[in-house]
Amino acid sequence: MISRTAAFLLFLLATCSTFAQSANDSYALRHGDRLQVSVWKEEALNREVRVLPDGSISFPLVGRIVVSGNTTSEVEGKIREGLKSYIPEAVVSVVVMATEGNTVYVLGKVLKPGPVALTSADTTVLQVLSQAGGLDRFANADAIVVLRKTSPDARQQTLRVRYGALLKGDALDSNVVMRAGDTVMVP
Repeated sequence: MISRTAAFLLFLLATCSTFAQSANDSYALRHGDRLQVSVWKEEALNREVRVLPDGSISFPLVGRIVVSGNTTSEVEGKIREGLKSYIPEAVVSVVVMATEGNTVYVLGKVLKPGPVALTSADTTVLQVLSQAGGLDRFANADAIVVLRKTSPDARQQTLRVRYGALLKGDALDSNVVMRAGDTVMVP
């Protein structure tokens, strides 16, 4: 008979595993992300890979695989399919080690310009400016813009941020939800 503590630990482990898998299944991979790819009982194939700027990874025996925009489960399937002629019953695991492709950039008159990692899907421009240390005293708060490219061949969008109005609780529609690759310019 299993003790209550052991039963609780097994339940907790199963819950955490399910949560981690569902979190990975909802995240679409981007270039720059780091992945740990493991093939059960094939130590020589276990490795950490980075998604390249073209959205692909290279994996032994499989070659180049486009993974950008896919979930970890989809990538596991692609690798499993590529290994099928070498390892018919391959058990593949893909884990996101770092979401380094999920970054925006802050330039100009802020205290800490540079890349800022998006920590949630609904991070706003005010939150990103806060992570960048806020505006410095020479910043033109009424001229802040977010530069966004919606696709590789699309023209760049310029989204105006009404910072002063936002601080007063107005113009909430200018508190843009950030997307990976956006650039916040603070003149």
